[in-house]
Amino acid sequence: MQKQSTAILIILASLVLTACNTISSAPKIESNAQAAKRITQQNIIVDGHIDVPYRIQNQWVDVTKSTESGDFDYPRAVEGGLNAPFMSIYVPASLDNSAESTALAHKLIDYVEAIVGRAPDKFALAYSVADVEQNFKDNKISLPMGMENGSPVQGSLDTLRVFHERGIRYITLAHSQSNHISDSSYDLRRQWKGLSPFGKELVVEMNKLGIIVDISHVSDAAFYQVVDISKAPVIASHSSLRKFTPGFERNMDDEMLKALAAKKGVIMINFGSGFVSPVARSWRDNRTNKAEELAKVFGEDSQEVTDFVEKYNTQSPYPFATLDTVLNHIDHVVNLVGIDYVGIGSDYDGVGDSLPVNLKDVSDFPNLVEGLLDRGYSENDIKKILNENVLRVWREVEAVAKAG
Repeated sequence: MQKQSTAILIILASLVLTACNTISSAPKIESNAQAAKRITQQNIIVDGHIDVPYRIQNQWVDVTKSTESGDFDYPRAVEGGLNAPFMSIYVPASLDNSAESTALAHKLIDYVEAIVGRAPDKFALAYSVADVEQNFKDNKISLPMGMENGSPVQGSLDTLRVFHERGIRYITLAHSQSNHISDSSYDLRRQWKGLSPFGKELVVEMNKLGIIVDISHVSDAAFYQVVDISKAPVIASHSSLRKFTPGFERNMDDEMLKALAAKKGVIMINFGSGFVSPVARSWRDNRTNKAEELAKVFGEDSQEVTDFVEKYNTQSPYPFATLDTVLNHIDHVVNLVGIDYVGIGSDYDGVGDSLPVNLKDVSDFPNLVEGLLDRGYSENDIKKILNENVLRVWREVEAVAKAG
């Protein structure tokens, strides 16, 4: 009897051991949070618009190291997996038609070159898709450059060529005011009814040089003229959707999205709360309208205006957008025209303190990817959003230029 009991115990122990070995050898299930971290670390992430150069212009900080302010620095970019942010060479519309406009653009390019010079083991310039891919293999963050506001071109194709030689790979044709190239979505003056005669010539030359045409900020009429003229796909480097912000022309409507997709272009979603949330948009519009009314009576720099803005901000705290708000914009593009025509254009360091909850700086890209996974996007879909769509556009722009 004792021998039989012992045999039974041995069999039970063997079964338990086998079960434990089976459990320990079973593949571990990866959570969406873990998958998001892996995806962001293993893939190129292209952000269409980050305003680091102008941030440095306003107040010098060394973004090759950790910084207390701003939305971008090397440690946070590494944490978030961001490795190909387009550095925005932003020139304010107030400098249009002045030599200072061109000088500032060159100065901001100098800053980008200086970042690389300070930390060549961390950063590298990128003049082509091939550069971005090689820098990724070398474990360096690429710094391609895009010019926000074509004002520095000053009506000269020779100047355009100089900026191309210096590394400018897209140009946002206008900014907050109509300039010598294009009407702006923000400007009630539509002096050109779209593009100027030089603007139309500029688009053709940008195609020849291999500079991507960026239609963020331009008027609707200018957008459709660009799409008609350009032989290469175009981008909206940092725009969102008018469906969620009715009346806000800075964003794109559904018909524009369809035209952009037909051109094989990409809209790169802006993260700013005022771009993605109708509540945040209304909050800012109401404050602006009331402040302007007071300014007409008391003056823009009056104490009355200052007191109103402070009281408004205190009594009505800013209604930040959320990660889900941003994801809704991506969903809408995908549902309307497909997964191949959407990317990321965060506007980090360019929209102040208006960034959504859980997308406050460049370290938060895993949150975006986790949100996409939660909504059922496949890893292949996410790779398209992170880099493949915009790099495909860039390659096609390079091919058009090569073909002459």
